Amino acid sequence: MIGLGQSCLMKRISQSPTDPDFVQNPYPFYDRVRAIGDFFWWNDYNMACAVSHQTVHAVLRDRRMGRECPAELAPDIPPHLQPFYDVEAHSMLELEPPRHKRLRALVLRAFTSRTIAGLAPDIRALCHKLIDEFPDQPFDLLTAYAQPVPVVIISRLLGVPEDRADDLVRWSNAMVAMYQARRTPQIEEDTIAATNDFVSFMRGYIAKRRKTPTDDLISTLIAAEADGERLSEDELITTCILLLNAGHEATVHTLGNGTKTLLEHGVPEITDASVEEIIRYDPPLHMFTRWVYEDVTIGDHTFKRGDQIACLLAAANRDPVAYPDPNRFDPSRKGAQNTSFGGGIHFCVGAPLARLELKIALEVLFERCPNLALAGTPQYGDVYHFHGLEQLMVRA
Repeated sequence: MIGLGQSCLMKRISQSPTDPDFVQNPYPFYDRVRAIGDFFWWNDYNMACAVSHQTVHAVLRDRRMGRECPAELAPDIPPHLQPFYDVEAHSMLELEPPRHKRLRALVLRAFTSRTIAGLAPDIRALCHKLIDEFPDQPFDLLTAYAQPVPVVIISRLLGVPEDRADDLVRWSNAMVAMYQARRTPQIEEDTIAATNDFVSFMRGYIAKRRKTPTDDLISTLIAAEADGERLSEDELITTCILLLNAGHEATVHTLGNGTKTLLEHGVPEITDASVEEIIRYDPPLHMFTRWVYEDVTIGDHTFKRGDQIACLLAAANRDPVAYPDPNRFDPSRKGAQNTSFGGGIHFCVGAPLARLELKIALEVLFERCPNLALAGTPQYGDVYHFHGLEQLMVRA
């Protein structure tokens, strides 16, 4: 839905997000719709989309919009999907103040910059260990390196046993599939099974940590208070699931996409600037939506309460107004902040950890494997509105 009287001003475009050409390279589409203006109407999503860098940043930060669905528009949840949405109901990613502020404050008390910085030696040692195990023949760098680095590190940070890493990956992949354009009844069935297993695991592990707390993040979250309040059992479970899912899913995609980009364009020195360019150039999340809470005019378009706006993060990251020659990978690029971590009160809590993991993992990879090369043409998976490779076959 768009504001009355404004529908004639918004160009309507059809583009299947599961079309194979789009999956492999969505950027020509973004260039085309960005040329139309700040917004277009994506018929396949039945939603207005912000595409320019300036407008995406503005929508992400406008407090007249948010992630939480207005109460009067809350959909009826089919009983068979209730377990998944019961978890979502306590996710700070889907909430607005005051609940969001309270949850985020508690998480930030446990997710400090000092804690993150202290992980650097562990990340480096893990990267070396994984590279020591690389085979002599061509192999998939995603499963051998890009996946285990963030999964093991977030598991260690939370205090979850590393020998459950395969389960965590499987559960996480199944749950985030609910947001993908290719969603099917089978995907929904798999998601519910994964959700039930994940919740059961976390409930048991939280109970264990209540009895025998350690210095891990779960123990810290159990003890953390804000204004005299602690996380409830359900909030603890959801927060841990969110951190585990978000703590590796996007980083796996970014590390895979980034390695592919470096192999295709030449490997510069891995600097803070080159890491930011990797995050801008081919990000892991391409769409992030906002609900409109009160009538608002942005540019030439008026939106009303209950409208939804999709921020196309990857389109904003390739806006020529914000980035000269935006479709060129430039590891020394300086300029506008990319939109890959979102913005406003929902700016990614894990951004410092993701940046640290990416920099160390890429540094160690290309130091240890200076002759690393592609062993086949990388293919992106049909996972929109995420964007990541199915596999990345390489020779070390």
